[in-house]
Amino acid sequence: MNLSQVAIQLYSLRDFCKTAADFAATARRVKQIGYDAVQISGVGPIECEELVRICRGEGLTICATHESGKDIVDNTSMVIDRLGKLGTIYTAYPHPHVPLTTIEEVLALAAALDKAGRAMRKAGQVLTYHNHALELRKFDGKTMLEIFFEQTGRNSLQGEIDTYWIQCGGGDPAEWCRRLKRRLPLLHMKDHGVNKDNKAATMMEIGNGNLNWPAIISAADRSGCEWYIVEQDVCPADPFDSIKESFRYIKDHLVEKATSAAD
Repeated sequence: MNLSQVAIQLYSLRDFCKTAADFAATARRVKQIGYDAVQISGVGPIECEELVRICRGEGLTICATHESGKDIVDNTSMVIDRLGKLGTIYTAYPHPHVPLTTIEEVLALAAALDKAGRAMRKAGQVLTYHNHALELRKFDGKTMLEIFFEQTGRNSLQGEIDTYWIQCGGGDPAEWCRRLKRRLPLLHMKDHGVNKDNKAATMMEIGNGNLNWPAIISAADRSGCEWYIVEQDVCPADPFDSIKESFRYIKDHLVEKATSAAD
C-alpha cells in the first residue's frame, strides 16, 4: 500500500456533502488533509458532471461508489451509466435490500448479484460486495459471505471487505483479505475498539482501536487490493478531525509497518 491508494469514503462526511457548494468545500478540505481519492456515497442530489468537475479541480480521483442495492440488481444499466459519467469502474453492493433469513433467500440474492456483475463486467466495470456483520451468519456451516462468493463468478462479484464489520461478526479481517486473493480491489478501513465510556464495538479512527493493521494491509496487498478506503460512519466529534487522525496514522505508521510485514 502507498499513500496514493488511500481514499476517503464520503459517507463519513455525508452531512457536509448535501449541496454542490458543500461538496466543493468538503473536497477541498479532504485534499488538504492529504487524501488523493474519494469514494462517492451519501452525497446529496448533485449531478455526476458536477461531482467530476469538483473532484478534478481539487486533484481527487473518484475511485469507487456505493449505489442502491435495488438499483444494482433491478436497474443495472442505470448504475453502469452513472459509473461511466463519474469515470470510475468500481461500485459496491452496500447492504442487503431484501430479507436474508433463509438459505433460499441468500442463494437468490447471489444469483441476482452474479447477473448484475456479469452485465457490469461486459461494460468494463466491477461489482463488489460490501459486508456488514450480518453476512457472517452461518447456513449449513458456511457464512453468508462465503456463500455469496462461492455462488458467483470471480469476475462477476468481487470484494469490498469492511474490517470493522468483519470483526463485529466474529471474523478475522486479515483472513478475509487472504481468502479473496485477486478478488479484493477495495478495502474499507475502519477500526474497532473500546471507547472512554467502556463501550465495546466502537468505530474508531485508524490506530485508535485494536485491529491488527499491519497484518490486514499485508494480506490485502498480497490479494491485489487497489484502493484502501478510510470510513468512519460515526465519529466522536468533528468527522474531519477523525479522518485527519486516520490519515496521519496511516502516513506515519501503517504504510511502513505494512511494507515490513509483507517483506
